[in-house]
Amino acid sequence: MRKFTRQTKIIATIGPSTESEKELIQLIKGGVDVLRLNMAHADHDWIRMITERSRKIGKQLNREPAIMMDVKGPEIRTGYLHRELEIKEKDLLDLVFVAQPNPPSTDGIWQIEVNYDKLPDHINAGDTVLLDNGLIQLKVINSSKEKIRCEVQGDAILKSRRHVNLPGIETGLPSLTEKDRRDSLVGIECNHDFFALSFTRDADAVDLFRSFLRDNGSDAQIIAKLEDQKGVANIDEIIQSADALMVARGDLGIECPFEELPIIQRKAVGSSLSAGKPVIVATHMLESMIDSPVPTRAEISDVANAVNEGADCIMLSGETTTGKYPHECIQLLTKIASRMEDEIQPGLTENLKLFRPKAKMLRSAAMLAMRLENSAVLVFTRSGDLAAKLGALRPNGAPLFAFTDVNGLHRRLRLIWGIEPFLMDFSKDPEVTIQNAISRLSKGPWIDSGDQLVIVTNAFAHDKVVESIQLRVVEL
Repeated sequence: MRKFTRQTKIIATIGPSTESEKELIQLIKGGVDVLRLNMAHADHDWIRMITERSRKIGKQLNREPAIMMDVKGPEIRTGYLHRELEIKEKDLLDLVFVAQPNPPSTDGIWQIEVNYDKLPDHINAGDTVLLDNGLIQLKVINSSKEKIRCEVQGDAILKSRRHVNLPGIETGLPSLTEKDRRDSLVGIECNHDFFALSFTRDADAVDLFRSFLRDNGSDAQIIAKLEDQKGVANIDEIIQSADALMVARGDLGIECPFEELPIIQRKAVGSSLSAGKPVIVATHMLESMIDSPVPTRAEISDVANAVNEGADCIMLSGETTTGKYPHECIQLLTKIASRMEDEIQPGLTENLKLFRPKAKMLRSAAMLAMRLENSAVLVFTRSGDLAAKLGALRPNGAPLFAFTDVNGLHRRLRLIWGIEPFLMDFSKDPEVTIQNAISRLSKGPWIDSGDQLVIVTNAFAHDKVVESIQLRVVEL
């Protein structure tokens, strides 16, 4: 039985460092499972080009990665500055909503434009406003419809078009912006497999986005991004509504206290596993390797911790978009994940709630495969639910094969821990389907003669279809 290199999946964000055909071939051969396209930086022509290129290469290599469009979501930014501003601690700064001359106005107070004119409706004296991904902290002195006066809390350099974060403050920004809608239509046109919804605040945001996708003919799955305190408060309903969860630690680390971030991550992973939904740990996994050929020791421990907690996927952002060492990052994630999985004590999670009889059979099938030598679990699925539940059980060390006859589902299954997916036509006769699957695996080569397959499938008994677990010895 061929042992998987790793069962934790890898997502790589595509950018200038990895967009060429040569680089994409190397990424996919290196084991990347999902390609992420970040709409904060991409235009529509590039999306069409990179999707076509990725799909062509995936088919050539007989290993099609899934494609995820990460929609930008609602955001507040500062305006354009003619030059960088050097601001000092205790300086006064006005956030205004109509472009003003700068640097400063006649009374010596900085005038910084922001692109959300309803901001005063949500801001009060004493609140904290963060600029430039939290690097610049402002304390609100007073707020009016014309401006929000703040005091700078430390020396800093302010550049144009910086992010504005409001920790613990709810805004009236829409969960799906007009830009998100335009971008998503291109993703639908390109038949993207996943859409990641930024700043998911509640289940209603997921439901609204799903309605938009379905109304426009897409059956893509939705990955809810956990990025602010409102999302953390509503995490259970978000997990139930979405198809998968992403712990997006960049904005989450700005919106929430630093010391809470590891706790939020652990709870998010655990809650997703209990619900049988895939979960992604993202952002700053190997940030130093954007410029350095080796990671920090803290980054190695961070990746190992995500694997040990049970994340389905670990994700790279800047490391593979503009970084100098994208392929070294993939290799390193594979090494860390593989080593950590070797150390995890074999066993099934008890947190996953299984309700349907066929789903409950998975636990027995997975346990049997783990206790037999040279064995794997084989399932057949049209919805992906059985494969998702099987992966969520985390049968460490047992290869998991999932066959489907639904085009596109074979790519979406790549998000799930441990699952190796295959697209194959099903026969009306379950036995023919099983034999065809075994033949396909033997040509991989995934299996050898004498290996044992624990198969969860239908079987005929007195002209009736019954659910069954079968143990087959491979004979080639």
